[in-house]
Amino acid sequence: MADEESEDEEPAVELGDGESVEGVPLAQVSARLMWGAKKSYVQQREGDTTIRTPDGPRDLADVLADVDETYFQRRQEFEEAVRDVIGTGPVQTAE
Repeated sequence: MADEESEDEEPAVELGDGESVEGVPLAQVSARLMWGAKKSYVQQREGDTTIRTPDGPRDLADVLADVDETYFQRRQEFEEAVRDVIGTGPVQTAE
């Protein structure tokens, strides 16, 4: 009975019918890591991960190459440093 009820419920967030956006959100990458972390550790663990950016998908290793910091004490420091490189704003989707 519980399975039938959950199938009838609407999703919490309505998803569009368009193409999937390539890459993963930056927050998803940072949630998988332990903090504080050296930049080299982040590159080793997640460098081949493709992240979503306002200009389209980019490999995290390429983004980290443009980051000056070598150590991130907290998750927020890492995300701020990456966003300084990639910018902020809506992620482009295919139309």
